[in-house]
Amino acid sequence: MWVWFAANIIRHVAYNVSAMSVSFKVGAEAPLMPPLEVGDDGSLTIGGVEVGELAERYGTPLYVTDEGRLRMNYRRLSAAFERWYPKFRINYAIKANSNLSIISILRQEGAGADCSNMEEITLAKMAGVPSSRIIYTGNYNSEEELRGAIEAGVTVNLDDVDLLPRLLRHGTPEVLSFRVNPGVGAGSHPGLVVGGERSKFGVEEARVLDAYRMAKEAGVRRFGLHMMTGSNVLDPEYFPAATSKLLEIGARVTRTLGVEFEFIDIGGGFGVPYRPEDKPLDIERVAEAVCSTVNHHLEGGGLSGQPYLTVEPGRFLVADTTILIGKVHHVKHTSNQVFVGTDIGMNTLIRPMLYGAYH
Repeated sequence: MWVWFAANIIRHVAYNVSAMSVSFKVGAEAPLMPPLEVGDDGSLTIGGVEVGELAERYGTPLYVTDEGRLRMNYRRLSAAFERWYPKFRINYAIKANSNLSIISILRQEGAGADCSNMEEITLAKMAGVPSSRIIYTGNYNSEEELRGAIEAGVTVNLDDVDLLPRLLRHGTPEVLSFRVNPGVGAGSHPGLVVGGERSKFGVEEARVLDAYRMAKEAGVRRFGLHMMTGSNVLDPEYFPAATSKLLEIGARVTRTLGVEFEFIDIGGGFGVPYRPEDKPLDIERVAEAVCSTVNHHLEGGGLSGQPYLTVEPGRFLVADTTILIGKVHHVKHTSNQVFVGTDIGMNTLIRPMLYGAYH
């Protein structure tokens, strides 16, 4: 027997197993999300390939990603923002899926890389991402990480003002940014809220001016402005509101210190529906509202120049591209429950056990 898990949803399937072949028959549950389809005979396919054939050929547990869907997700996001703000860039959040092939495909589409450690910087470079398109955002960085980021020549995005003197001991970055905590945060799970007054992430608003002043006095000449405040957010109104708060803070930096930002990075957090009642995020609506907010601040809100607008999606690009196929070894019936034992364990799909997330 076999079972499959979508990367962001779970569906029930009927099993049909013989000694010679394996087939997946899909029941009459809720409609499947692309790139999953059901053939005329009820067999499940991903990207036009039958799931049972993949399991037989490669064994299980097995992750399968549809390249076409991955490219389509990237192009949809890019088109949504570029329509309203042509100077737009996407930096793929490698933490979402660090498979080198996925990073390489997204690089072919034009993506840069959002990296949180040296290993991710290495993967980004292996995939052909130039240093100028890599941003490194650590948290409680070690000396080795700070030195490595300088040596790699990437954009450094500091999470704390007090990291600056430590960073400068290893050299001056070509481009420096600070991750601002604008005082707001959102997420589908408490563990995913990475902004707000009690968050460990980002520079508090009261210290942002000091951060850029210290960096400018230390000889840094090129700057960016960054935030990352939520994860898997499905409320389209959240993104322009958070962006507006970030830009208000950035405008004060520009007016006070004369700092002109080369990029404004609003992070990621674009959500995908996990539960049956969830509605997909209207990314076109989000893009229009965010770009309108940025243009407003550039036209009279205190910001200057024509910075790149950057986003850092991870889940939004990859979640619905991939399934996990596993084998059912045994079904155990007790007086009040049924337990299904598979060859998929926490080491293969850790998310539900890690912090109790619905999957």
